[in-house]
Amino acid sequence: MLRTALRNVLAHKARLIMTALAVLLGVAFVAGTLVFADTTATAFRNASAKSLKGVAVSVRAAEGPATADGGEEGQRTTALDTALARKIRALPGVASVRPTVNGEATLAGKNGRPVNIGDNSQNLATNYLRDKDGKDSHFPLKEGRGPAAEGELALDAKTAEKAGYRIGDTVRFATDGPALAKKLVGIVTTDDPQVTAGGTLTLFDTGTAQKLFRHPGQFDEIAVAAQDGTDERALTDQVRALLPGKGVRATSGADLAAEQSAQIAKNTQSLTKTLLVFAGIALFVGVFLIANTFTMLIAQRSREIALMRAVGASRRQVVRSVLIEAALLGLVASAAGFALGLGIATVMRPLLNTTGAGLPDGPLVITPAAPLSSLAVGVVVTVLAAWLPSRKAAKIAPVAVLSSVDQAPPARALVVRNVLGTLLTAAGVLVMLYVSTLKTSTESHLMTAMLGGVLTLIGVIVLAPLLSRPLIALAGRVTTRWCGVSGKLAKENALRNPRRTAATASALMIGLALITGLTVGGHSAQRAMDREATQGLAADYKVTNSTTRGLDADAAGKVARVPGVAAAAPVTSAALDTQGRYAVITGTYPKAFGKAAQLDFQAGSLQDIGPGRVAVSDEFAEQAGLHVGGTIDAQLGNGTTSGTDSDMTSDTTSGTDSAKDTRMGSGKNTGTDTDTNTGKARKKLTVVGIYAKTRAADDALGTLADVLPYSTSSKELEKVLVKAETGQAPGLERKIRAALGDSPLLKVRSQEQLVKENNGPLTTVLNMMYGLLGMAVIIAILGVVNTLAMSVFERTREIGMLRAIGLDRSGVRQMVRLESVVISLFGAVLGIGTGIFLAWAGGSLTTTSMPLYETVLPWGRLGTFLALALLIGVLAAIWPARRAARLNMLHAIQSA
Repeated sequence: MLRTALRNVLAHKARLIMTALAVLLGVAFVAGTLVFADTTATAFRNASAKSLKGVAVSVRAAEGPATADGGEEGQRTTALDTALARKIRALPGVASVRPTVNGEATLAGKNGRPVNIGDNSQNLATNYLRDKDGKDSHFPLKEGRGPAAEGELALDAKTAEKAGYRIGDTVRFATDGPALAKKLVGIVTTDDPQVTAGGTLTLFDTGTAQKLFRHPGQFDEIAVAAQDGTDERALTDQVRALLPGKGVRATSGADLAAEQSAQIAKNTQSLTKTLLVFAGIALFVGVFLIANTFTMLIAQRSREIALMRAVGASRRQVVRSVLIEAALLGLVASAAGFALGLGIATVMRPLLNTTGAGLPDGPLVITPAAPLSSLAVGVVVTVLAAWLPSRKAAKIAPVAVLSSVDQAPPARALVVRNVLGTLLTAAGVLVMLYVSTLKTSTESHLMTAMLGGVLTLIGVIVLAPLLSRPLIALAGRVTTRWCGVSGKLAKENALRNPRRTAATASALMIGLALITGLTVGGHSAQRAMDREATQGLAADYKVTNSTTRGLDADAAGKVARVPGVAAAAPVTSAALDTQGRYAVITGTYPKAFGKAAQLDFQAGSLQDIGPGRVAVSDEFAEQAGLHVGGTIDAQLGNGTTSGTDSDMTSDTTSGTDSAKDTRMGSGKNTGTDTDTNTGKARKKLTVVGIYAKTRAADDALGTLADVLPYSTSSKELEKVLVKAETGQAPGLERKIRAALGDSPLLKVRSQEQLVKENNGPLTTVLNMMYGLLGMAVIIAILGVVNTLAMSVFERTREIGMLRAIGLDRSGVRQMVRLESVVISLFGAVLGIGTGIFLAWAGGSLTTTSMPLYETVLPWGRLGTFLALALLIGVLAAIWPARRAARLNMLHAIQSA
């Protein structure tokens, strides 16, 4: 039987090549994922090991609060200072100490535009620490020298190239405030993964770094190197004995490496699991192709199998022969798939880094587990897919089969299948209908949705033979009317074996169902995010700061004086607590805000807002039982501000749109005191208006003077909304940036840019998923080609008879093409319909995180999917149709 299996594999190379391709693609995905995971984890570990090379003890301190005196605003304090570094250096067994200062510096390129602003990449900054030779071994010099004075800096080579700087140029940058400028004196190289993956690195001398990010003499970390033969654990204990107390931690190099290794495993595990899920989908689709292929091969070899049974082969031997054949096919295809997987693993890192993944460079790593797992998966999947066809082969009667090579499946088997499919589909639909009533995406709800989706897909797959008859019959009417006899024959051929047709269409259905669900859900989410990004916004530009620090309080006044600006509305917000109900109140200048935002007032108006007078959203009014004329006994702030009176007032009565509209006075607001229990400011606010809830104004809207003192930073604005004069919006960005000091930290974005930035991560994820699911669709296309090719072989005598009674070659080609198109459209209709239902039912889980979400059908893309199915049908039929048309008429009639 082993020799028989080998002969069958070699005898049917052309018939099995499509099946081998399906296994190859599925295994390639699995292999690529496993190798990529090993490569990424090793690259992270290598980068971590390099950063920890020679580090016996690492001393780190938690950041203290912003300094109140003696330093620049925004600096943070740490307990690590020069005195501590000297004490550690004096310990026995210490070879050297490396005190470092870390921060972030956002660069402006030579073209004036910020580098990496708004990206996921890190804009790292640290101190250049000279060794005895005057160089820093951590940052090897490529050109120039290391920074040695306050007016100097160095950049890594990739950053310098990206920004367009050369030695001697003046580099503009910002840390947490206005733009600064220093001379570029050196270009270094680094293997820091955050930098090699697209981040930037800026180096200062130690004194300058401390001035920018800390206080003189303070550090973020002290790395301790030990002398040869020194016990690392003992040295760590000695260092701990010198530490000042809470907030400072000393970790041995071994423990730090273990911590980083665990974090690396955690970070890469999620991505690996996601990729393996899509690999599983590709293999699942491939199962249909494999099972279909072996079913047809067995049907075509039924006479051969019957003769084997007649000469003494047992059922077990027949099963064993088919499974050995499948195992051999799976082994060869898996080996080729693993080779292809290495290519996938190679391109995956740079591909993901274009999305800001920040994966480090490193050589390809192939552990024994990767090839063994890939081969095992390919062989097991192929053998399992061939198991049912092998059992069918074993049941072939030695004599009865000699008169027939293709019998329809027993009616009883189809009845059982239809009942089972109905039950599975009903269960899946009921679960998804339940999911549609849920409003939160908790882990349990997501698992319920996944269960419902799987049950629905499996149910439709099982029901596919039953569904094929009415749908294909309906399509057959069109093909018969347009193409006459060829169209009718195509319909009858598709209906001849509903199981085979259903299995072929199901592979395509799964891929299109997932892509359709992803498309409908993604399109609906993008529409919701588009509306959220600009909801209630009439401004042409939104000005913010890319760091946690806000804008200067006079930023709106500066922007208002820019030629072409019609209105500049400063905006900030604060926490508002009334009777235990948490809300957010927005502070602004009402008249300027009225031009920059769109509010739908149900009662009152913007003009009614003034000192102590606020408008509230309809949603908040209903929750808190508020009405126009009512009073809010509010607690403002987060409990950290101590001010009880506002030192800011605004001209809310005149509300001019010029610079005077942003002028601050020195008067005091009344009716404010401090709650000694919570530390929050208590304030009586009168409700003078109610507006429809919008993202632009949060839960309540008041004057800037009433809100700014109780915001997170009582001296800074969150943003400025800018409305341009008619026809003046183009080119206004550069003027606004110039008016505010042109700091690289500034983000001046139009509505189009806001929408693009808001949708950027989602678009990236969707494109990646489309690519991953595309593998399943490719396998499904191979399934259609394989089914048609083997169907042509099976109907050789029939095609010869059709040719004999007058059907020409073009008619034969048309018949095969139409059969392919009908099967493809059947799978597409099932897939698109199922995908729409799953996307609609699962969309409710986004309601909490995305209140504006509603299912929106992208009709253009759905039409594209149908057209794609039509194209798949035409392309898949090219080779089988050509083969059918070239059959010799007499030889075909004489074939057995």
